[in-house]
Parts: sequence; C-alpha cells; structure tokens
Amino acid sequence: MPTERDTAFQMAASNIRFGRGITREIGMDLVDLKARRTMLVIDPALRDHPVGHTVLESLKQNDIGFEVFDDLSIEPTDASFKAAADCATQGGFDSFVAVGGGSTIDTAKAANLYSTHPSDFFDYVNAPIGLGHPIPGPLKPLIAVPTTAGTGSETTGVAIFDYVEKKAKTGIAHRYLKPTLGIVDSDNTRTLPPAVAAATGLDVLSHALESYTAMPFDERPMPARPLERPAYQGSNPVSDIWAIRALELMAEFLPRAYADPSDEEARAQMLLAAAIAGIGFGNAGVHLPHGMSYPVAGMVRGHRPDGYVVDHAMVPHGISVILNTPAVVRFTASANPERHLRGAEALGADVSDASPSEAGEVLAERVIHFMRTLGVPNGLAAVGYTTDDIPALVQGTLPQHRVTKLSPRPAGEAELTSLFEESMTIW
Repeated sequence: MPTERDTAFQMAASNIRFGRGITREIGMDLVDLKARRTMLVIDPALRDHPVGHTVLESLKQNDIGFEVFDDLSIEPTDASFKAAADCATQGGFDSFVAVGGGSTIDTAKAANLYSTHPSDFFDYVNAPIGLGHPIPGPLKPLIAVPTTAGTGSETTGVAIFDYVEKKAKTGIAHRYLKPTLGIVDSDNTRTLPPAVAAATGLDVLSHALESYTAMPFDERPMPARPLERPAYQGSNPVSDIWAIRALELMAEFLPRAYADPSDEEARAQMLLAAAIAGIGFGNAGVHLPHGMSYPVAGMVRGHRPDGYVVDHAMVPHGISVILNTPAVVRFTASANPERHLRGAEALGADVSDASPSEAGEVLAERVIHFMRTLGVPNGLAAVGYTTDDIPALVQGTLPQHRVTKLSPRPAGEAELTSLFEESMTIW
C-alpha cells in the first residue's frame, strides 16, 4: 500500500533581535526571563574578546549568577556534547547563554537538552545512527549570540556533532532546540578573518539554496503524531520566502564582507542573511550537499584551512558543503528546473534566456562564480581526497537520512558515487 503523504507543514518561529551593540542587553533579558543562574557557553578565544567582555559585564551588572563553560571543539564531537551536558546537569542552571559560532551554540543546545530531559545520549540523535526520539517537552531559556555569519544556529532546532567512532557527522533535530532568543549584533563579527567569513557565508548560500530546492513538504510521509513531524519538512511556501531573500543578501554582501572586514554594512547584512536562511532551512531542511559534507568533514586527514587556529586537520563546514553543490544542482535540476533557475537569479545570474534543460548548469556556474571569488579550494582533491576515498565517502553519506531523504531526486550508492567523482575537481 502506498505511504500516505503529509498534508501540512509547521512553521516554528524563531525569535531574533537585530542591531549593533545589543549584546549588552543580555543581562536584562535574563532578568526578564526570571533567570538566576546561567551556564555561559563561550568559545575560549572570545573570553578576552570585546564580545566576551560585553557579555560578562552585562551578566554582572544585572546580578545574574553564572558559570563559564569553554571546553569546546571547533567542530563538536559526541564527547564534547556529553561534557557540556554533564556540566549543565551538575550545575543546576535555569538558563543558558551561548557566545560563538555554530559549534558553540549547538553545544549549548545539547547541554540544555540533556540537562532538562536526561536520557541516553543516542536516544535523541537522528536515525539511523541514533534512535531519533522526539524531544518530549520545552527546554530552559537559551540566548544565542552568533559571532560568525553562517550557520544560523541562533534560529534553528538543530545541533550537529562528529560521531568520532564512526568518523561521521550527525546531529539532533527538533523544534524545541531552537534558542529562546538570538542576539544578532554586527559588532561581534568585526574581527572575523576573510577566509572564515567566506566559509561561513557559503554556508548561508547552501542553507538557502538547499531549502528552496528540497523535496516539497507534501511529498513527505505523514507522521503518526504531530510531535513526530520533523523539523526538516521539505520546501514550503513560508520557508521559500526566507530562502530567496537570504540568497539575494548573500550575493550582494558576502563578496564585500570578504574583501573588506571593516565594511560595517556588509558584516551586518551577512549576519542578517545567516539568520534569515536559518529561519528558512530550520523549517524546510537541507539535502544532498549537506549529507555529502558530513563524511567530507569527518574523514579529513591533513587539510589545514586558512583563517582557522586549529591543532588538527579540518575542512570548515561551509567549505565541505559547497564543494559538493555544483555537482548536486546539475543532478537535481531536472526535478524542478524553475526553482533552480529562480535560485540562480537570486544569486545574480541572468536567466532571461535560459531554458529548463540549462537550469542545472546555469545554477552550478553561478555557485562556482562565488567559490572562485572567495578563494575556495578547487574540489575535494584540493582538501586531500582522491578517487580511492569515494567508496568511504558514499558509505558515510548513505546514513544521513535526515537530509538525504529531502533530495528532490533520489540518490543511492551509484548516484552518490558519480556526484563525488564530479566534485573532485570543479573547474
């Protein structure tokens, strides 16, 4: 019997405040939330940074008790999530503040979840790696302060980590994970290195483009109960609006933010683009480029990216995603050429004379334009992979059902093999 298709999507609203200098308001927000003791999850590099000083001063001025947790990984792992959760469980906190990039905010989400609703770690982790149990109820207040313009984690109900034992990325996804408030303050990206601005900004492109081209929400299976309707529901009329606007902002302002870190308008608009894309993809989801990115990030051997102070090999998340994007859009364009052309147009391409059969190539070339403008490595080979790695990359992608099942075209082992082959060298 055919599986009944869903007839609904749910728009889980994100609460953000946007403006320069608003980080100093955090202490007052916590007072208004009746918070007395907060866990401050902060990137250790930011403790002696202006944003760190501003947050700490605001907490002290408003008599908020707090404890600092900065034992973080740039790319979180199951172990680092568990360490944060243990600290939160033992600390008796009634609230959380996260200051940093997506890794920091995701860590705070995990700490909040497991201290509020204790369970075996893999109970909430996405299937098939975990059991994918829905979160049973609301969490404690979490205020997120992004210091990179990319992940949009301040608006989403997703927390991503490396499962070290399997060399794979996975995560936890549920609308209850969304922060209570995102503080989007351009003062906090003032010292972002150009290479980091490029990597995180291309994540904005990926989030928006994938949510806009994802399987439509009404092609998903009907959930047994409303609580089981996934956070990643497929493209839908509300998320589409956010996705297109995020692409337009990214196309206009990311090259400027990359070329001149002192460009205040560009930095502010990229933070806004990241939040807007997050609102869109947080309700629609992403698909193959993200699914393929997880083993690319998890299996890295020797690559050391520009702009990142790390003592281990890594491929920044935005780069691990965008390296797969040109091949994927060529593959998925036939499912809905009009959406792929609209995405290319939002990114600044002239599509007036483009035919439906050219949609994939037009969009791929526009994505490549930004990759080259921003100095991105030329394919997977440039970050250390060879064709011998493709079988393992494919096997690392296949379990990522939360995202791969949202592809507008099904992609099995053969299709993923071809996509990774095409992504080895891009231009």
